[in-house]
Formats: sequence, structure tokens, C-alpha cells
Amino acid sequence: MQSQDVAQRPAPPTPAGPVVDVEQAEAALVEHYPRLVRLAYLVLPPRLGRSRRVLTAHALTQRALPRNRTPAPVIPAQSTGRDGDPGYALVRLQVLRTALEAGLPLKAKAWPKRSQLPPLLPHVWGLKLFPRSGGADELALDQRLATLSGPARAAYAMRGLERLTDDGVCEVLAAAGVADPEGALLEADGIPAQYGLLDSPEFDPCSLQARPTDLMRRRQHLKAALAAGAALLVCGALLGLPGEGWGPEGAAAPPYAQNPAAQAALDPAKLTRVPPGVWRNSARTDFSVWPARGDRTGDRALLRRALAVWARPGETVQVSVTPGTLSGGPAGPPQLLYAGTVDAARVVILYDGLRITRYAEPKDGTQGAALDFARVDGAGRADAGAVVLGRSDGNVRYLTAPWVRKAGERDLMKPDSGAMDLTLTDGVTAPLASPALRSGPCTSWNVLQVTDGTRTRLLTDLGELVPARLTAGRPGSPREVSGAAALRTWQPFACSLGTVRSAGVRSVNAWAFNAQPLPDASGSAAWVCTRAETWRGGGARVLAQFHTPGGAYGAAAAKAENVPACGPRDPHVLAGVLWKSKAGDWYLLAAGSRNTASIRATGGVDGVAQSSLLTVPAEQGAQAQLKGTLKDGRSLNGLR
Repeated sequence: MQSQDVAQRPAPPTPAGPVVDVEQAEAALVEHYPRLVRLAYLVLPPRLGRSRRVLTAHALTQRALPRNRTPAPVIPAQSTGRDGDPGYALVRLQVLRTALEAGLPLKAKAWPKRSQLPPLLPHVWGLKLFPRSGGADELALDQRLATLSGPARAAYAMRGLERLTDDGVCEVLAAAGVADPEGALLEADGIPAQYGLLDSPEFDPCSLQARPTDLMRRRQHLKAALAAGAALLVCGALLGLPGEGWGPEGAAAPPYAQNPAAQAALDPAKLTRVPPGVWRNSARTDFSVWPARGDRTGDRALLRRALAVWARPGETVQVSVTPGTLSGGPAGPPQLLYAGTVDAARVVILYDGLRITRYAEPKDGTQGAALDFARVDGAGRADAGAVVLGRSDGNVRYLTAPWVRKAGERDLMKPDSGAMDLTLTDGVTAPLASPALRSGPCTSWNVLQVTDGTRTRLLTDLGELVPARLTAGRPGSPREVSGAAALRTWQPFACSLGTVRSAGVRSVNAWAFNAQPLPDASGSAAWVCTRAETWRGGGARVLAQFHTPGGAYGAAAAKAENVPACGPRDPHVLAGVLWKSKAGDWYLLAAGSRNTASIRATGGVDGVAQSSLLTVPAEQGAQAQLKGTLKDGRSLNGLR
């Protein structure tokens, strides 16, 4: 069988010949096109039928042109005018290789090769093309060739058409990937050497005759195609009629399951709705006690579309998922938090105990919808303060928790300017500037300030569905950013929040772990560590930042991910920075948390300090490794 004669692996390496340009290969292909097509036709398996063999032979020959400069194989030419033409040798080898591949059987566990599939081009609709019929001798030879394997037919054709010696045929077959060239020659010896017949019209795919296909079957297929197209148009029109331009399930994909749990999750009547005021007496204060709010909580068509798209988002739905969040449909009926009109969209907010899901569609009825997922498992009162309803024109609107009594907008970079009050309408804030939508230089960082009784919290939009909570203070016991000291701690480092956008951040803490007098007596620099914790637990990001007096922004001295430093499990940090004084002198400045007993610098800078601060003269561009020792004797590595 052919599958036993052609190697199922890359062709063995052949000695590289001269490099062939695409233009040189094209010239050879065009000049010898009829002979190359005839060679492919003879090698292709007869089971394809004469019409498909003709089209496949032309397709394989036309695809034999290389894409770029390619080394030609060092294989023998023939005793004709094609001797010594590396371009012809290259395209001939490619034609032979793909024609042999076309005869391989298809495998269930492997992708078919391109040559094994019907050719897309050339293609003739409504006609069958055949080579012209030859005499009795040609017909007998064609029948004998049909009994040979693909490599044996190739050997016979190379002997007859290319006038190659047996050694030359073996080299060409080996280069084409045939595992047993000698066996192919022995098999070809069983056919009489009637090589002159190979030049007859019987084997010429360039001299063709045409016949129609099955006319009755073609008419039946045409009628079936027209009926299917009409049915598709009618169904599309019916699906698009209800719901102000939306189908009953909107942009959802076709149903994939019909089990009771899946159907219950798609039923708007079974949505969980929490009455107002439940949160006042509940042992839990998270999203599970939020009441259903909005002017469309009774719009069952909208709710049905939102549930259907959540379960089966179609191709036109824009889906965004925070890291570590599952995007599958709900396991059962979720809880409705909001359904209403927000600016130019209709928005539905749902909660399933693990995730917050936001569905939004244009209120003008045009197609297109958005679906956003955020992980919120383990949220408490401080984390469940607000959810993003929508963003537009550089602004963001929030839906706040029912216990939020007052909302305001504050610029972190202006701690002394106070907060501007925001109107709350059924828990929905007036629009405020979103730093997540801003482009260009960072000159401000506006955050949402919410007040719950006597407690005030700051939440920042990081481009996700749930805003991140901001805190300040030593890891393990952070405080809300409400007092003047905490606000000033965040002031120079507000823009660094941009480095943790779209990372699934739950909260960000800023800790001023040390202050260092500058060696030129120009004041004292602040060392602050910011740590962004995520909802998924892993992927926490740590930045050690350095801020000199009078500077508008802090400078990132070191950063790391998935490390315990600067966190509740390991509230220690050590970092260093090269600093240039006003006089032009360079120094290595390093600082550890205040319970650091000593710091040592090695490498490009050598120095040691028996305290939590190190100042050493250095050269510009010097690199140093930092090692510290805590007061309890444990070692502390520098953050990198």
C-alpha cells in the first residue's frame, strides 16, 4: 500500500545546492509547466478519478513555487535542455513530494495535509475535465500503472519522462521522502518499459475535454440550497423582531443544554431578589444582601437576554474577565443587583455568590453587547462598597452598597483640596473622572470616596468591574485612607496605581517603611512600599518607591510579584536606589523596614551599615546586591 512506501516523517536531508530565487523558480515552473503537471498526474493515485486528478495536478504544480530564496537539492538532472537548472530541480522535487503525499490515507488522529484535500483552486463549476483518450496501448499502460504504489508510479514516470538513471531516480525519491526507493524501482520493473507512451494525450492534463456533471443531481442540489437560504432569511427576520430590535435571547449563542438547572438559571422569574433593608439585620454584609435596584428590574425581556448571554455569549459579545475568574454560566438562578438605563446603555448587574457579572446592551436596539466578569468571593463590607455601572466620555458611574450614605470624588494627588460631593440616586453616583480611561501624562488620580456612618473609604477604578480599595499603614494592620497623614502618604505614588490595571486587584496598601536623610543635606527622602492584593490570592504585586523632597512623583526602586515582602505574612522589605545629588555626586541609598539591624551592599558597590539605612558613594550605572539582617537574626534579601 502507498502508506507503507512513503515515509511518515520529514524528508531526509539532501545536500544543499545553489540558492534559488523565487523569480528563477517561477521561470522554470512556467517554462516546464506542462511536463510538471504531467508528472504530478502520473504520480497521483488513480482512485481520485480522472477529473479530480487533473485539477489536483494543476493545483500541486502551481503551489510548488517557493515563498522565498531556497537552496536547491543536489540531485541529478536529465539528458535534456533542463540539465543544470537548479530552479527546475527545486520545483520538480516539490511537485513529486506533494503528489506522493496526496496518496497517503487520512488518519483520524492527525490533521490532513493540504495535498490530501480537494483543491480549492483551480476549480470549474458544472463541468468535468478529462485528458483526451489515447489508444489501446495507452489505456493498458494506465491500467497497469493503477496497480502500482505511488512511489513505484513516481519511479516509472521519472525514468520515462525525466530520463533519469536508476541511481538518479533513487536520489530523487529519497529527497521526496520515500522510505524505500530501491523497492519502488523493483516494483516499477514489473511494468513494461513503454516510456514513449507517457508523452501521449492520454496522460496530458493540459489538453482536456469537457463534459457536464450530473444535471439532475445538480438541479436537485440547487433547489435544496435555495430553500435552505430562504428558510435562514425567514428565521433571522423572526428572531430579530421582538424586544426593540433584539431577539428574545439577544446576542446569545444557540442553546447547548436542556436540563432543569440550566433552564432555571435562564428564567428571569427565578432570579433572587433581596428586599431593601435586609442588610441592616443580616450577619453578612457583602453583595449577597444588596437589594435589586434600577428602573428596569421588571423588564423580563432585558433580564432574559442578560441571563442567556451570560450562559452562551455569542460571537458579537465583547467579554472581559478579570484574572482568575471563571466565565461560564451560572449554576442556578443568580441574584439581581441592578437593572436599569445608564447613559446610552441598558445594564444588568448579577451576582452568583462567586462573581459579579455585568451585562450591557445599547438602548437604541442596535446589535452588540458587552459582558464583564469579576471575582468577589470572600468580600466583606469594606470590599463590597461599589460596582462599576458604566464608563463613557472619560467618566465612570458606580452602584454603591445600600449602607453607603454619602459619596464624593477626591484627587489623590491633591490631599489638601478635600472631596467634591457626588449625587446618589438610588445608590447610583453621578459620573466622576476615571483614571482608567485617561491617556497621556498622569497629572491627577480621581478616586471614589464613600462614607458609611463614621467610616470613610477610598475606592479606585483600575479598569475592572469592582473598584480596588485603598489603604495605608503597616502590613497586617492597614487603615482606611481618610486622615491627612494617609492621604499625604499616597500623594506622590498615586500614579503608580496604573501599573496594576486589569490585574484583578482587590486592595492596594501604601506603607511608609522608612525615611532617609539625603547626603547633601537637602532633606529627607521617603521610602514607601505599595502592595496590590488580588481577589484570586496569587499574583500580588509589590513596588518599593523612593520620593525626594519637592518631587511630584515617587520613583520605583524595585518591584516583584508573588513574594511575601511588604505583606501581612512578611512585613519586611529592603530596597536601594542610585541617587544623584545637586552637586553631581552619585550615591547608593538603601533602606529596610525599621526592624532591620544591618545592611550590606556587594557587587558594583561595597558598603555596610549597622542600621536600617545605608548611604555609600557610588559610580553612575553601578549595580549592587543588597543583603540585610533583621533584629531577630533572620536574613533579608533586597527586593528586585
